[in-house]
Amino acid sequence: MTVNFAHTIATKELLQEVFLGINAQSCPMHFNFHMHTVHSDGRLQPHTLMEQAITFGLTGLAITDHHSISGFQAAQAWLENFRWSNPGVSTPHLWSGVEINASLLDVEVHILAYAFNIEHSSIKPYIQRRIVTGADYEAANVIAAIHAAGGIAVLAHPARYRKSHFDLIPAAAELGIDGTEAFYAYNNPSPWKPSIRETEQVQILANEYGLYATCGTDTHGLTLLQRL
Repeated sequence: MTVNFAHTIATKELLQEVFLGINAQSCPMHFNFHMHTVHSDGRLQPHTLMEQAITFGLTGLAITDHHSISGFQAAQAWLENFRWSNPGVSTPHLWSGVEINASLLDVEVHILAYAFNIEHSSIKPYIQRRIVTGADYEAANVIAAIHAAGGIAVLAHPARYRKSHFDLIPAAAELGIDGTEAFYAYNNPSPWKPSIRETEQVQILANEYGLYATCGTDTHGLTLLQRL
């Protein structure tokens, strides 16, 4: 069996192009860059998540389990087998992803990492299924580690923390973060749609600081179309 890696491995450069075009209509039917499986605190099996992604016709996605890439790896293996068994069927791009707890302005935030080399030594402390401590816990070092592994760093749900997104986003930008999750549904509406006020505020900040404005459902339940 010969694997076409150009088809199966989604690149950082492609993700950067995608992030430049994300808008309020991108999630959840075209792209989704924030979701969890049973490999952290979600309820979806990786193969079920991928089956849904194909059924919904997603163009691209990232699985972002907390401090773990095993869900991503299981999904990647399933996707490669599906492509081999179903030639010609349209399938989404799957990027590596993980959600990392970190300290920023003395509050705990979550930083999403995308399109990184899962074998790079710098990312290893953050994929051990536990929150790191000490210097590794500082946002500056988390962002640096993601970059060292060739990845993209994004501040997750910036309006959900004990400190204002008006403070956190500039601070994260100063540390070299690449993006912030602009299109996010803070009140878990059904059907899913980004929160209008927070989205507008975060988009303005992202534009001011030259950051990608990303989207994701933060799925923890049994469907990629909702958070819970």
